[in-house]
Amino acid sequence: MRRIDKKKKRGRKAIKIALALLLICIGLGVYYWVDQYKQGQSLAEDSSFNKKDKDENDIFDGPEPQYGEINVLLLGTDARKDEDGRSDSLMIAHYNQDKKEAKLISIMRDTYVDIPNHGKQKINAAFSIGGPELVRQTIKENFGLDVHYYAMVDFKGFPKIVDIIAPNGIEVDIPYPMSHGIGMTLQPGVQTLHGDQLLGYVRFRYDYKNDFGRVERQQEVLTKLKEEAVSLHSLMSLPKLLGAADGYIDTNLDKMTMLSIAKGILDNKSQKIATLRIPIDNSYDDPDTNVGRVLDIDFETNIKAIEQFLDDSTDLADKNDKENVE
Repeated sequence: MRRIDKKKKRGRKAIKIALALLLICIGLGVYYWVDQYKQGQSLAEDSSFNKKDKDENDIFDGPEPQYGEINVLLLGTDARKDEDGRSDSLMIAHYNQDKKEAKLISIMRDTYVDIPNHGKQKINAAFSIGGPELVRQTIKENFGLDVHYYAMVDFKGFPKIVDIIAPNGIEVDIPYPMSHGIGMTLQPGVQTLHGDQLLGYVRFRYDYKNDFGRVERQQEVLTKLKEEAVSLHSLMSLPKLLGAADGYIDTNLDKMTMLSIAKGILDNKSQKIATLRIPIDNSYDDPDTNVGRVLDIDFETNIKAIEQFLDDSTDLADKNDKENVE
């Protein structure tokens, strides 16, 4: 009997030790998460999103997603004086929850559209007039595409977010010297770029491709950042990234939807992001108008291209992407 009692006591002691170690691990995990999250928040103290007042431009009336397909309007802006606060980049991220596929549509900022109640203008003017909601309405009216959520990135935070995701930088092949309008000089050749340099790379547009080249670089960098984001390092940096994102990204995406998308991307980490540029090749003219030179596009052709891109397999999406890049 005594031997059995001793075994029971040893068993209880082992259980207590295991529980104590588990509680210590949980406590350390919570401490690490909170500490890293606060560090991320501290990086975003200069964000304009922390200082703005809520107004009518913060209303976003996107419909509920249907059939597991989510469209997120991605807007990049830093409201520079010479750009009158217009969106510097405009993309639609499409995520299929069933297939766990991510796709990316870039709409050229000079695309000539009907902005509801404001007439014909470049699509990037919709943001300065009525914020993300008017951009959503403009996309719906001109392309027949529903956007369910928005995420607006303050470009001041882009370099810091990049350095959290990819502390060793992102490798790119720079075709020619880049300097005008980006506050630095990037030399041609294969280079590993970090935060500020990568921001200059994606924003440079004074080349022979003009804004088309910049859209290609934006899609390239986002694709490579996605590949970095699923690495073990980025998982460890997740709380710090979320803290910085809270300050530098203004979004109406709820936490559960974000976690669902993140989980799907992690589960299918080898899947590349398919990309499409609007307008597609040979579907536009570039006349001068009262709002400057614009991309006057064939809407029927481009709407069909969007529908095929979202409906077809990733293989066909990649084919469309290659045709646009060439």
